[in-house]
Amino acid sequence: MCESCNVADCPSAGNTHHAENNHNAQAADPHADEHKLYARMSRVGRKIVVLSGKGGVGKSTVAVNIATALHLAGKSVGILDVDIHGPSIPTMLGVEQERVHKGEEGILPVDADGIKVMSLGFLLNSMDDAAIWRGPMKMSVIKQFLADVEWDGLDFLVIDSPPGTGDEPLSVCQLLSPFSPGLDGAVVVTTPQRVAAIDVRKSVNFCKQMSVPVIGIVENMSGFVCPGCGEVTQVFRSGGGQRIAESMEVPFLGSIPIDPKIVEAGDGGQPFVQHFADTATAVAMRKIIEPLLK
Repeated sequence: MCESCNVADCPSAGNTHHAENNHNAQAADPHADEHKLYARMSRVGRKIVVLSGKGGVGKSTVAVNIATALHLAGKSVGILDVDIHGPSIPTMLGVEQERVHKGEEGILPVDADGIKVMSLGFLLNSMDDAAIWRGPMKMSVIKQFLADVEWDGLDFLVIDSPPGTGDEPLSVCQLLSPFSPGLDGAVVVTTPQRVAAIDVRKSVNFCKQMSVPVIGIVENMSGFVCPGCGEVTQVFRSGGGQRIAESMEVPFLGSIPIDPKIVEAGDGGQPFVQHFADTATAVAMRKIIEPLLK
């Protein structure tokens, strides 16, 4: 266990001078952490957070496929998983068995076919381990992920946040708020159900209160793609995401239909937009990133 960050598999664990050096550095410069964070993030291009008002809307699936689509478009991309209690990004990218290592200028992110990845899942002894942490510990770890990981040179850093407007998204917004811009924007994911559509308003209002631009709303699970003929059938009510976007005067990025292969792809660590590129769902996913490339 690292004495400084309390993470079991921290690359600095076992270094008896790690905590002492951090303490001495902070004593010499009380703003050392902020300076380190600023220096690191200034070498990253656009920083985008993916949010949802409630769980079960496929937010992490959307985040993984946004990152992958940007990478396939020729961009240098990283994805940061700040879902402390349920880190799923390593599994969805097929790197859940990997571990992080210390580099010359910080922690080396895991490489997932060209995408840089960081998640608490890499630091746990087992994916079954629970992180029983309160807000201050979460913020400390998220700060370390932003400041100490070698994200340098990225065109995009996609940040996958847990559902709601709690500690993790709040920490991300607060830590990056001193930058201009702090976060370049948020993508808010919802589904056609009315209860999800109600919660997405909270996410949009959260962004407004935190001065984070809303890049747009994505309506996930909008219609069902027949595995036989490829036709999209509206099994649920649709258009809720677009109506909310219009009523709250934020962009609507598009609808993503359900495809039975999405679960298979996520469980198998294969980003859907890459491995099922010709499907209607993958086409919809690629369309979502178009505003990000302008």
